[in-house]
Amino acid sequence: MTPQYTDVLIIGAGFSGLGMAIQLRKAKLTSFLVIEKGAEIGGTWWENRYPGCACDIPSHLYSFSFDLNSGWSRMYPRQAEILAYLKSCAARHGVLPHIRLNTALTEAVWDEAHLHWRTRTSSGETITARVIVSGMGALHVPHLPEIPGLERFEGPAFHSSSWDYSVSLTGKRIAVIGTGASAIQFVPQIVPKAAHLTLFQRTPAWILPRLDFEFSQRARRRFLYRPSSKWLFRTYIFWTLDLRAGIFLGSKLMARKAQEIALRHLHRHVNDPQLREALTPNYAIGCKRILISSDFYPALTQPNVELVTEQITEIREHSVVTADGAEHPADVLIFGTGFKITELARGVHIAGRGGVTLEETWRERMGAYLGITVSGFPNLFFLLGPNTGLGHNSVVLMIEAQVRYILKCLKLMRRRKKRAVDVRAESFSRFRSELASRLRSTVWQSGGCRSWYQDSRTGENIAIWPGTVVSYLRATRRVKSGDFEWL
Repeated sequence: MTPQYTDVLIIGAGFSGLGMAIQLRKAKLTSFLVIEKGAEIGGTWWENRYPGCACDIPSHLYSFSFDLNSGWSRMYPRQAEILAYLKSCAARHGVLPHIRLNTALTEAVWDEAHLHWRTRTSSGETITARVIVSGMGALHVPHLPEIPGLERFEGPAFHSSSWDYSVSLTGKRIAVIGTGASAIQFVPQIVPKAAHLTLFQRTPAWILPRLDFEFSQRARRRFLYRPSSKWLFRTYIFWTLDLRAGIFLGSKLMARKAQEIALRHLHRHVNDPQLREALTPNYAIGCKRILISSDFYPALTQPNVELVTEQITEIREHSVVTADGAEHPADVLIFGTGFKITELARGVHIAGRGGVTLEETWRERMGAYLGITVSGFPNLFFLLGPNTGLGHNSVVLMIEAQVRYILKCLKLMRRRKKRAVDVRAESFSRFRSELASRLRSTVWQSGGCRSWYQDSRTGENIAIWPGTVVSYLRATRRVKSGDFEWL
């Protein structure tokens, strides 16, 4: 197979990859290729199609600033509507011809002599690229707990991100493992179908009410014919959410107010004292991901639902066994156990300068300068890389900031007549130290819990930005050329 060349190779066609591709085209940098492992574009909004799948950020903010949608049907968008929006963006901005589906990156090796990347894909083809932009994100490798006997289970078993719609749930005994962001969305949807649903909870979550509603035709017409109204509404949502960062950054007043709202929400819907106690967290709000739902608690009070908090010890052919010796019958097993966020590049061999791999670099501590670049890996950029996730606002804002930063790096290379850029080791180390210092005072380090935000080995937060979106916009506003080596 003849090797191909592209100036910029983008991995993934979700919000990150599409945002990067669109901005490259706008900048008239048309030598780029997007490869997507899935059969459709959309990233996590294509892969996750479980019942009730929706976003927990208001629709007018969970969208590109350069392509605002006047026609959102409701305050909190559902999966199908987000996917349709992304497809329309890709078509409208002319990037579809640059996208290759069913193509996963398997290898990327830096060629120091020629200052470019040599890559290989799942189809066996080789692509040479001067620059690689990873838009793979963190929520694409499902986490399946290692439970003894799982392979013995004789009924259907699947993760929420690979929902099997061929399996009828009507009249079945369903065992759901996990009570995270996905589970609180699909559980209320499948409870009415189940003969009995057993929900296995390891740790309860802080849950706030979901203030969702449909936009009237009048409101949509106003958004369409008065563009300023869209911007004003979006701006209002942005500041409302960004100010809530204080919950995570040490504001005791804001944390107490948020906790009071969550407890009132729980007490309003759950009357049973035992069930209420089991659903009450014993850690600081924000330490784990704060969830939003108005139908999860009511679903748990239905007569065909049982909440189990005992640890699972074994799975048998037709049941789940817990530490107290109880055997819970099950016809179908569904995992709502989240993703492995520490495996951003799982299944991909990435080797930088001197043949050092990304896996080796991240073995002790995962990290990236501004969440975007890693020392020793020239011209490799991450979108939504380490410590750039959010617990309070829209990650699309972070993606756009990172895309702008990468474009500035590309333009600086062209201006300096250089072919590559690599963040200096001392700059990378300094940023890591500053980040660790900022994290020490946050709820993620002192809130009394373990979460998927943290590295399982060190307990360090490797996922979330310890600040407001505004602070990240300031941090990425300009490229500090002295922090980089220009090759």
